[in-house]
Amino acid sequence: MGSCEELRVEDDSLDVVRFWERLGLPGVIDVHTHFMPEQVLRKVWAYFDSAGPLTGLEWPITYRYEEEQRLSVLRSFGVLRFTSMLYPHKPGMARWLNGWAADFAARTPDCLHTATLFPEDGVELYVKEAVESGARVFKSHLQVGGYDANDPLLDGTWGLLAEARVPVVMHCGSGPAPGRFTGPEPIGRLLARHPRLRLIVAHMGMPEYAEFLALAEAYPEVRLDTTMAFTDFSERLSPFPAGRRGLLADLGDRILLGTDFPNIPYPYVHQLEALERLELGEEWLRAVCFRNAEALFGSPA
Repeated sequence: MGSCEELRVEDDSLDVVRFWERLGLPGVIDVHTHFMPEQVLRKVWAYFDSAGPLTGLEWPITYRYEEEQRLSVLRSFGVLRFTSMLYPHKPGMARWLNGWAADFAARTPDCLHTATLFPEDGVELYVKEAVESGARVFKSHLQVGGYDANDPLLDGTWGLLAEARVPVVMHCGSGPAPGRFTGPEPIGRLLARHPRLRLIVAHMGMPEYAEFLALAEAYPEVRLDTTMAFTDFSERLSPFPAGRRGLLADLGDRILLGTDFPNIPYPYVHQLEALERLELGEEWLRAVCFRNAEALFGSPA
């Protein structure tokens, strides 16, 4: 990082630390951050740089640093636990990504060991291997992967993860652009078969906020992460319905802080400010930014 960038990150860090100190928290837990093999991350960044078909808009990467610098930045923010969200876009990729993620978790003790999956022969076997090797959370990206969560190849895998009580962060909402298998209807069918699956709906289910909140009302193990929701960037594209704000309060024990770091087009603190301006109270913020994830994953070491 150059000196100007270092000063900016230092200012960002001070703002984030002030936020959680005001709440009397030891830091925050972020369940939706991206770490992945460097060659894969570079392709993701190139996609955002080109305003790819899923976004179609300018999307500057705010924290475009080397891996060690990104880790240093997160820690300077006081992020006590985070994830290495990664996902395959074709068969034969998930097992390799899981190997990388296991190694990353082993050398990064504050990262929750993350794994992923794809509907393919052998998926149940490598998911079982990942769970047995200590995976704490899985990522499923229906939009990028282009697959149906109800694919018969995945049915045993969902059952395995439900039985193991390992959460799955799933991008299943239709933002920023609909996919063939996104939306609440297929997820409702999945949960009807696997009601104990610890599903974390990424991005609050954007733009189908109300429908995914309704699924959380119906299924006690369903949670949602805040990733990019309520920010100025997302409110321009997919505003959260004001009439559903009461549901955010009612489900305050099932909403988890997520940010999409480092792939966000604004400073990290803006996600926290966006949550604060919902005016749902400090107890709600403490739950969302720390305590709900602590209850799910345990206290940070």
